[in-house]
Amino acid sequence: MLPVHDLRSETGQIDFGRLLNRLRDTSSPRGDTAATVEKIMQQVQTRRDAGLVNMMREYTDPGFGASRVRVTEAELDAAEASLDPELRASIERAIANVTAYQQHVMPSDPGTVKVDGAELGMRWDAIEKVGLYVPGGTAVLFSTLVMLAVPAIVAGVKPADIGVACPPPTRTADDAKQDDGPGELSSVVLATARILGIEKVYRVGGAQAIAALAYGTDRVEKVDLIAGPGNVYVQLAKGRLGGVCGTDGGFYGPSEIVTIADDSANPAWIAADLIAQAEHDPGKCFLIAWQPEVIEAVLVQIAEQLPDRTRAQAITKALKGDSCAVLAPDRDKAVDIANQIACEHVSLSVKDPAAMLDEIRYGGEVFLGHQTPVAAGDYHAGPSHCLPTGTTARYSSGVSVYTFLKRTGTVAYPKKGMKKKTIADIARMALDEGLDGHAASAQIRG
Repeated sequence: MLPVHDLRSETGQIDFGRLLNRLRDTSSPRGDTAATVEKIMQQVQTRRDAGLVNMMREYTDPGFGASRVRVTEAELDAAEASLDPELRASIERAIANVTAYQQHVMPSDPGTVKVDGAELGMRWDAIEKVGLYVPGGTAVLFSTLVMLAVPAIVAGVKPADIGVACPPPTRTADDAKQDDGPGELSSVVLATARILGIEKVYRVGGAQAIAALAYGTDRVEKVDLIAGPGNVYVQLAKGRLGGVCGTDGGFYGPSEIVTIADDSANPAWIAADLIAQAEHDPGKCFLIAWQPEVIEAVLVQIAEQLPDRTRAQAITKALKGDSCAVLAPDRDKAVDIANQIACEHVSLSVKDPAAMLDEIRYGGEVFLGHQTPVAAGDYHAGPSHCLPTGTTARYSSGVSVYTFLKRTGTVAYPKKGMKKKTIADIARMALDEGLDGHAASAQIRG
């Protein structure tokens, strides 16, 4: 079920290398995918609501109409009223946990430092208007709204200035409807928006939703920055927006997990973690060990647990796809392989996870020790579960308060003016670049 690549053999090395190349390719799609995204973006940019509706009809629902773009106040109220009290309490506790963590990592202005007579500083300011993308598909990801919105709010973004895009179910011509019937969008997603104080929720998805938030339409308000996970079309659309609006800077695609395990690990727990990420459909799962018996025990547990899962078919597909177990020749090579995968979630199911953490250079989020399930990060722990995928943890980070902040430097010379030597330095450098106006603007203050 889960292919095993033995890196002690040449064949295993070749097979794993091919898989790693496919993983890297997920974050740099070309050809038809890129052309489709370009078409969608241009449609929405030039035709606004009409283009958005046409793209929703083409890719999501043939019966989609403009009146369905924005979720109504009545829908939001009804969703909140219908929310199960126990589920609400769990959501509110998750919001509190994420809030506490994001407040902990929230940067403060560093104050000023005097350099050559000038007071130099920096300040942090929240992005004013933010768009959040909450994927739809086969799972109801209201947790993603928490993991996106709370960091934004802690950073200082007003809930009233947050717009949320969430795709409705995909329909065919046979079952397309024109109504806004209850249940078209998850009532829990809508209720969570209400709990967070968010008023603008849009019933749109895909690259067309990203374009609508970036360019604005008649019914979708333009934003300054867009954040959130999604499929390759969503991620490629975000990457296409340079100069139009900001993005989270990450490639937050299909879920991934790397588990490094030794003989101290509980194979049942490891199997459960791998299955949990595989059920996202698609999901990519990697088990790395340097002891064959560890891999064998986990494979037995996967086979035993799988029949009990409601998404067994999707899990099986994910485990047989771009997933594998890797038998490394030793511990050091196991760590090296994890760094090459640069995975979204890295689980360290080893005797001394704290020591191994120092060797993990790349990972969206690291889970230390046998008692720490990745699902805790998905729902409850505090760091956002919106994390880099497709090996992009090599150079990018997950969503946090930093995503929704911008930095502004400050410079102030005293009233008595700049030092003569400072003026001379500025003028000399400016003149050498052929910019005498720059030189004069300093010299005039001498």
